[in-house]
Amino acid sequence: MATESIDKLARKLAESVPEGLRAVRDDLEQNFRSVLRSSLSRLDLVTREEFDVQQAVLLRTREKLEGLERRLQALEVKPAAKRAKKKAGAAGKPAGSKLKPD
Repeated sequence: MATESIDKLARKLAESVPEGLRAVRDDLEQNFRSVLRSSLSRLDLVTREEFDVQQAVLLRTREKLEGLERRLQALEVKPAAKRAKKKAGAAGKPAGSKLKPD
């Protein structure tokens, strides 16, 4: 895919050359292609396929993280609810009384 794009761009550049230089068009097209490939190879680019794979991995990771955050929040709520329930139960007993009702 990238090679096709480079070839297409090189061809368009060569076609844009003025009429008087059309005789050297094939040489120019080859030079354009070479320069474009060289320039693009120096860039740190990934293919669309690699990008899509990494995007899918990121999406799955984000979903797992959100699930873990929900689980953690639920675990944090349970002890707080137990403490509140225990505190409410202790408030109903007279102070110092440790006897169980029959």
